[in-house]
Amino acid sequence: MKIESLGKPPGPTHVTEARVRPSAMPKSNVGESVQLSPLASTLQKAEAALAQTPEVDGKRVEEIKQAIRDGRFQIDANRIAEGLLAEVRQMLDSQAGRV
Repeated sequence: MKIESLGKPPGPTHVTEARVRPSAMPKSNVGESVQLSPLASTLQKAEAALAQTPEVDGKRVEEIKQAIRDGRFQIDANRIAEGLLAEVRQMLDSQAGRV
């Protein structure tokens, strides 16, 4: 069992962008440049990753709900623990690569 991104929001997230009308923008000199902060770059990468994240499989969710109602749903604690540990290891490895 692979657990997808631990920090992922539970539903669709819509990112909106504030836009300023051209008439409300101050006049600027030609040749000026804008630099994005590291946080802005990270947010752009996160937005791109989120856009590629698959949506929840509603059919599978309903199957699991029905199995729980019927008492057929089996929980394998070892499998869950192994999946969590693997995700934590992967997260720690990716953070170690950034330093």
